[in-house]
Parts: sequence; C-alpha cells; structure tokens
Amino acid sequence: MPDRLTEHRLERRSVRGLPVLDRPLVMGVVNVTPDSFSDGGRFRGPEDAVAHGLALLAEGADLLDIGGESTRPGATRPLVSEELARVIPVITALAEDGALVSVDTMRAEVADAALDAGATVVNDVSGGLADPDILRVVADRDAAYVAMHWRAHADTMQQRASYADVVTEVCEELRRRVDAALEAGVAPDRLVVDPGLGFAKTADHNWELLRRLGELDVLGLPVLIGSSRKSFLGALLADDEGRPRPVLDREDANVALTTLAGLLGVWAVRVHEARAGVDALKVVARWQGRAEFGRSGAAGKVGEDE
Repeated sequence: MPDRLTEHRLERRSVRGLPVLDRPLVMGVVNVTPDSFSDGGRFRGPEDAVAHGLALLAEGADLLDIGGESTRPGATRPLVSEELARVIPVITALAEDGALVSVDTMRAEVADAALDAGATVVNDVSGGLADPDILRVVADRDAAYVAMHWRAHADTMQQRASYADVVTEVCEELRRRVDAALEAGVAPDRLVVDPGLGFAKTADHNWELLRRLGELDVLGLPVLIGSSRKSFLGALLADDEGRPRPVLDREDANVALTTLAGLLGVWAVRVHEARAGVDALKVVARWQGRAEFGRSGAAGKVGEDE
C-alpha cells in the first residue's frame, strides 16, 4: 500500500528541450550579487562566478541559474544596466563552455540579452507580474520559462504573507500566471511552476506547501522547488537560545528536503551545493527501483522534438 508521503505524488513531467533524467534535475545557483542572503559578494566578479558555475557542474549540477538581483527580504533592486553587467559575461562564458544556463531575472530586457548570450531558460520569480513584457520575450524566443508564485518585490513581500489556505491560494495565483504565459504565446511544454518558498510566506506557510506539494499537480506542469539555505530552515535548526542556524550550515537539512522532494516527483531542485543533492536524488531513484541515467551531458536524453 502507498504510504502517506508517496500516495499524493506529483506526476513527473519533462520540459521540451531540457534533459530528461530518471531523477529530478539539479539546478545550481550562481548569484552574481553583492547582497544575496546566501552567498552575497562571494562571486561578484565574472571570473569568480564562472569558476563557481564550473565547480557546480563538476559536482553534478545539470543546469546553472545565474542571477544578478538579490531577492532576499528587504533587498533593493539594481539598475537594469547593473543587472546586465553582472550576468551577461557569466552567462556567455558558461554557455560557451557547454553549460545549460538559466537566467534568474524579472526583467524582459535582461531575459532577452541573456537568451542572446546563450541561456535557454528564464527563471522569473515574479511569474511575469514585475514585467509583463518578459512573457512576450520568452514566447518569441521559444525559451523554457519558470513562473514562481510571487506577490510583491523584496522590500515589501513579507507584508503580503497572509493566506486563508496557502496551498489553495498559491495554486490559484500560479494558475493565473500560467494562463498569462499561455496567452502571451509561451509553449505549454516549455512551462514550469515554482511555489515560491520564502516569498511572501512565513515558515509555517513554507512547511504547509511542502507537506501538500502533491496538490500542485492540479496545474498539470513540472514543479521546481527552491528551499536551499532559506530562513525557515535556519529557524528549524535554531540553537537553544533561539538563534537561527547560520546560512552556510543549513545544507544537511536541505539535503533531507531534496530527498523528500525527489520522492514526491518534482521536476527539479534549486541548490547552492550540487554534489550532496545529486547523491540524494540518485539514492531516491535507486530506492524506487529505477535506473539512474546519470549526468545530462552523458547518458541523459532531452525532451521530445529536440
């Protein structure tokens, strides 16, 4: 008989043009920002960011998510020119090295330039709300698109963390963003949804979304989960005096979440450290009796029509 964890699994889905493995994909995070909550300033220069991206690939990441705007609570937005200067050299270099690249941006202009530079995925934490023109760019370029649940920019988003039923409302609001993307011409087999853990949500909201993750299947799309290093994990792991676990010491807890997300059938996990997540997902695949395809550049295959 199915247990409580797996009886409400997501249907595992693929995205046209992106690798298909017998496990969720691992998206490695490359923040090219001075103020990211997790690693701000560590990889500010293009050379350092490229080296970090290559290290994530060596650890087993299947694609890299390059971002030039911090979305931590309270963050202020950079100028468009600043964001472009941060991400385009990094995307260009990594794409030239053969990496599969996603750009983490809410801006149509940045998305367009990133696709020119070699990115193949647009990961938009606003789901098209911050800049509706981004949907037109994605549609015109036939790019893959991740629409995340979002209610407001970083400086005010936690003031919007009010829900009667967080899972139902996140699904309803994501459905509207999916409809907007489809209306703009984004191909349905190029769409992914992300429930937006930590964005206009309390720790309790995040845990409720994770417990009921299978309910996102109502959207009929692949699901990306980004829990790595987030504050709700720090709160869970707080010391006896209530001090949250430091950001860089939350990896073990996130590996546990990655394992559970793999059992629940997510399409991909977004992580800051790749090797442990890849290992966890390989264990999940073997536990479930499935052969592991391995690295997307080796034995993996891509979606239909590519």
